[in-house]
Amino acid sequence: MTVATAHRPAGRQSNQRTFSGYGSSGADIDVRLVARSIAQAALEVLAGTRAVSQLSRSLDPDCYVALQHRAALTRKHAARVRGNLQPHRSPMVRSVRTCSISEDICEASIVVAEELRCRAVAMRLERLDGVWRVTALEIG
Repeated sequence: MTVATAHRPAGRQSNQRTFSGYGSSGADIDVRLVARSIAQAALEVLAGTRAVSQLSRSLDPDCYVALQHRAALTRKHAARVRGNLQPHRSPMVRSVRTCSISEDICEASIVVAEELRCRAVAMRLERLDGVWRVTALEIG
């Protein structure tokens, strides 16, 4: 199979974006991966497939308590309404966008697809001693 490509004029820019050339440094790529894994884990906590204690190092104390409380409410509501202890199954991260506020502060927006809907997750991450930690977490 042969793929034909058209010649582009010298002044025209390519529409194709590369991951490393997307206006980001290696640190930004790192924070995207951190945001992705934390969002995935947080939704698994809400689904009841992961223990909230696994996020204790990644979340500040206020976010940790809020996520723990929301997970308990979600499970209680699901058991009462549906008779099902797993309200959401197999959340999958679809996209991650980050915005650097400073060298050590970054905000991320994540789209997560579940069986019947997509959800938005927003978080603020702060780096302390080289480790990213979530200081604000909103799950839609």
